[in-house]
Amino acid sequence: MNAPKTDFDAIVVGSGPGGATVARELSLQGKKVLILEWGDNKPVTGSFTYTLPRVFVPGKSLLITQEMLGMIRGITTGGSSVFYCACAFEPPVDMFKSYGVDISAEVEEIKKDVPIAPLADDLMGQGPNLFLNTATDLGYDAWKTNKFIYQDRCRPDCPVSVYGCPYGAKWNARVFVDEAVKHGAKLINHAKVERVLIEHKKAVGVEYKHDKKKHQVYAPKTIIAAGGIGSPLILRKSGMQGTGYDFFFDPLLFVYGKIKTLTSGKSIPMSACVHFPEDGIVMTDFNMPHLVKVLFDLEVFKVKQAFSYKNTLPIMIKIRDDLGGSLTKHGLVNKRLSREDRMRLDKGADHARRILEKAGATETYRGWMFAAHPGGTVKIGEQVDTNLKTRFDNLYVCDCSVMPQEWGLPPTWSILCLGKRLAKHLLALEKPAGRENIALAVSNTNDSEKPIKAAAAS
Repeated sequence: MNAPKTDFDAIVVGSGPGGATVARELSLQGKKVLILEWGDNKPVTGSFTYTLPRVFVPGKSLLITQEMLGMIRGITTGGSSVFYCACAFEPPVDMFKSYGVDISAEVEEIKKDVPIAPLADDLMGQGPNLFLNTATDLGYDAWKTNKFIYQDRCRPDCPVSVYGCPYGAKWNARVFVDEAVKHGAKLINHAKVERVLIEHKKAVGVEYKHDKKKHQVYAPKTIIAAGGIGSPLILRKSGMQGTGYDFFFDPLLFVYGKIKTLTSGKSIPMSACVHFPEDGIVMTDFNMPHLVKVLFDLEVFKVKQAFSYKNTLPIMIKIRDDLGGSLTKHGLVNKRLSREDRMRLDKGADHARRILEKAGATETYRGWMFAAHPGGTVKIGEQVDTNLKTRFDNLYVCDCSVMPQEWGLPPTWSILCLGKRLAKHLLALEKPAGRENIALAVSNTNDSEKPIKAAAAS
């Protein structure tokens, strides 16, 4: 008996950069796509109260390791890209090629689809300029970072970038989701996908919860794009027990300097950087909203410093961590920093202090550690092939989880390229005689929240 079919050509589980790109590309070619997103789709307001329930919910969007590192992820339409710093680091094309994945064409195509450029001089804040110029004077190879920003909509000294841009200046994956919906895709929010439905070693659909009820929807192709943590957990419940091990999560910390000449703590973070590829360290400015700085300071008992904002320059140190660890069955992160990881963080912090002291800092201090960009939990070459296909027919994965090794830099551009490449592959699989249904699993992303019910089996 054939599996039940829906009117969709694709089901996508997850609406971050990977899922949103696949959904967009297929929709633009006339394919009917269903997007399932765990989070909501409320308009971005650029406030702490908006960010709190989507980023800082313990056990959901905020996961704490046994070493008390807080790892955050955005649970909403667009995923973490709503709250990221919009840094466009060019993908490691050669690294992907060594695993049989060529994304060089897609790198160029993405440049036409999204804004990618360093900030104009009038958008560079006081802190980022001081970091850039001081690092250069000290002999560091410092440069402006490329940003996913529509600069004609951007505002100088903007304090809310990491809360999500309410002005539409910061590109995020919602842009692609909106395009997909405009071209016929269906978005369902508050739909938590629990497992992929497997029959005879083939994916035939997904099961998800919505309004406290379980629903099943069917299609011949399924793409999981629920992120470095969400995707392996869904795949485990679907029969792929080897996912969720030996991963990276880009540990980071902040070093702060009190500098009398600074008069504003507001700016777009990560506007300039210094990269030490041989050491696996990247160093950037990181002005943040005042309330966030207060919380980070109190975490390391810096009560007095918490009230110093305008004259403080934070510098972020992020490293390429060693692979390791595992996800528990409940989605908790069981991973410790290696000795080498801690040495990288210490070395980066020394660089930051040197820059701050040269810039005139009268006081420097180090904050606590965090983690970002979890990935490598469903690696290319191990759990998926070069076309991102799993060992089950018709089941694919497209997000940071498929990164084949640690990289240490923001992965958004890379994931966008993988999404484009996967969409091309899926479209090429179609037979001339008819349209092949495609099920794309994307984390929840639509205001239309009525569950899709599968038609009766033929």
